[in-house]
Amino acid sequence: MSKKRSTPDRNLRIADQIQRDLSAIIMREIKDPRIGMVTIQSVSLTPDYAHAKIYFTTLTGDPEKTRVALNEAAGFLRSLLFKLLHIHTVPTLHFVHDKSIEQAIEMSKLIDAANADRAKDDE
Repeated sequence: MSKKRSTPDRNLRIADQIQRDLSAIIMREIKDPRIGMVTIQSVSLTPDYAHAKIYFTTLTGDPEKTRVALNEAAGFLRSLLFKLLHIHTVPTLHFVHDKSIEQAIEMSKLIDAANADRAKDDE
């Protein structure tokens, strides 16, 4: 007896839907002053859809305080997601500050500095 396989990209489609829905919910429903302007960068789901890591960046405010506030509101956000998503298991949400943007900016600054030094050496 063969086991029924889910669609290969189902995990990605659900993660994308969670990302879109959470962005809208956080903007409309969360009134916590510790949460400034938050951008959901990506969502990573476990294969059984039990847990989701939500990677976010902030435009304003302290990222650590924002992470704490979002994790405190995770149960409320999950209940609102349950109403929007049409899946059997809505994952437990875990918010993680995404530092890739800051790292990319630092890397770009280092490259620019190296190129400026090289230009001076060539002259």
